[in-house]
Amino acid sequence: MNTTFKGGFAALGLTCMTSMAHADCGQVSITEMDWASSAVVTHVANVLMTHGYGCEVALIPSSTTPAMTSIAETGQPDILTELWTNSSPVYEELRAEGKLVELGHVLADGGVEAWWLPAYTVEAHPELKTIEGILANPELVGGRFHDCPSGWACDIVNHNNMRALGMEEAGIERFQHGSGETLATAIAAAYANQEPWFGYYWAPTSVLGKYPMVQIEVPEFDAEAHTCNGDPNCAAPVASAYPTAKVVTAVTPSLQDREPAVVEFLTKMSFSNQQMGEVLAWQDSNSASFEEAAVYFLTTYKDTWSAWLSDDARANLAELLE
Repeated sequence: MNTTFKGGFAALGLTCMTSMAHADCGQVSITEMDWASSAVVTHVANVLMTHGYGCEVALIPSSTTPAMTSIAETGQPDILTELWTNSSPVYEELRAEGKLVELGHVLADGGVEAWWLPAYTVEAHPELKTIEGILANPELVGGRFHDCPSGWACDIVNHNNMRALGMEEAGIERFQHGSGETLATAIAAAYANQEPWFGYYWAPTSVLGKYPMVQIEVPEFDAEAHTCNGDPNCAAPVASAYPTAKVVTAVTPSLQDREPAVVEFLTKMSFSNQQMGEVLAWQDSNSASFEEAAVYFLTTYKDTWSAWLSDDARANLAELLE
């Protein structure tokens, strides 16, 4: 048994489960990327592979660039999950070379970057659902755009979009936060006081899981415009929404050959942003570990993850499904 989960699964009555029923599943390695949603995905997969398929799972701490380098140079680890393909210039190259096999979209809605307002603001002023409505009523959003920290890619993109839309001229100042933590704190503070807040954020996150926010309608995504908006020297920015990021699980060809049942499960493993946001919000509110957040997902969304499994794996996890 994977001892990492011993405490959480004692509460679920699974401490005596054994992987002997699937002794043919050997060692499997999976990335644990260094952001919250990915860590939850990894720990959920760990439980299901260990207790459902009898695998001996090794968690490999990593992030996108080191994981891609490792795959290119060593063919390991076996599984890369919550891989944001837009963050890796070499991803498609590795696929073309046959070093990676793309499976399912692990975030069914994709990764979302957008501009948001609190739900209570939009309920009171439905005209603010669009950027045109906001530009016409800057006082209703506090005359401020809460932006991400300097050095983040969104810093440049947001600034150029603001230039293209004439937001400063419309009476909306740009306020850059010094960190992601203070950006999140600003949303929490606005909610606590039911005050205006308008700005940039991304999903899935614990913040958007905890505080209902409405994504603002802006001009639709334009690839050429978005590319220019990502350039600090963009001479003529044009307003464009962010693209939805493709977020996948990918595996090595060797795993596909060795463990076809596990690969079939990974192909089906997919979380909605609503589910992930709710799990991350629970984790944050309870100061829980990623392992505990995985247990929370498994006990809360049984119908979701049971559909990912083979009949044999589902039988092995029957105690948890009761």
